Amino acid sequence: MNVLKVSRWTIAAFVLPCLILYAGIVFVPILVSMYSGLLEWNGIGESRFIGFENFKNLFFHDPVFWPSVRRTLLFAVFSMAEIPIALLVAILLKRYIRRPNFLVSSYFLPVILSVVVVGQLWKTIYNPASMGGMLNQVLEVVGLGSWTHEWLTDPSVAMYSLYFVALWQYLGYHTLIQYTGILNVPEEIYEAARIDGADGFAADRYITFPNIIPIFKISIVLAFIGSLQAFDMVMVMTGGGPAHATDVISTHMYNMSFLSMKYGYGSSIAACLVVLCLAATFLINLIFNKLEKRFS
Repeated sequence: MNVLKVSRWTIAAFVLPCLILYAGIVFVPILVSMYSGLLEWNGIGESRFIGFENFKNLFFHDPVFWPSVRRTLLFAVFSMAEIPIALLVAILLKRYIRRPNFLVSSYFLPVILSVVVVGQLWKTIYNPASMGGMLNQVLEVVGLGSWTHEWLTDPSVAMYSLYFVALWQYLGYHTLIQYTGILNVPEEIYEAARIDGADGFAADRYITFPNIIPIFKISIVLAFIGSLQAFDMVMVMTGGGPAHATDVISTHMYNMSFLSMKYGYGSSIAACLVVLCLAATFLINLIFNKLEKRFS
């Protein structure tokens, strides 16, 4: 078998243009945003360097920031909670459905829909019964009228309503990822396990999960980082209201940067969001590296 041998310099020559492009698109804007966080600037006129004043105000004097961080982290936790559900659905599809392509495609359908479409759809579902809201009407029909709520205008439940919509929309996405990973586990391993008496969920515990840990990690990272950056669904459904009850980090950043015209202050929020995403990615990779060593 002939193997193409190339020098490291040749590899670098081919990789370098893409690396420069990637750095220009990703890293340079991040650095510019972090520098902007050190300025007092409305995004249009003259800027003034004020050091870490924006960050001090953000951490110690902003009544919206820390609650928005808490909601964002809860959003991420709820999003990660759907990964085990997606794995269970994928296992059941693989085990009991002979031709699951139609079901997998059906589960994936909400992912294809625009977030604006999904947001408007669920806003209609969450409407009060007097405005044709399907959820409240169903609850009244089945005798659970006491469970009806102003789902998007009650500060105590509005954020949880958004969590459920995100779970509904992306469950099929993670189910498809997990199902693809399970299909790549060699069938011979399951046959050998059945001979040794391991079948059903015992086989899933000792064979399926250890073999798809890298795929499981991808789903966790995508769900967590995507939730930290949640913006469009919140803006479509609630706009951060009522009374900032559904504000997350990204919506607070948008409001400060473009509605309040405090671009420097908004950039400091963006810098915090970047650091949070990097820290979360590092922590998740650390945890799953230990899991892979444990099951290897």
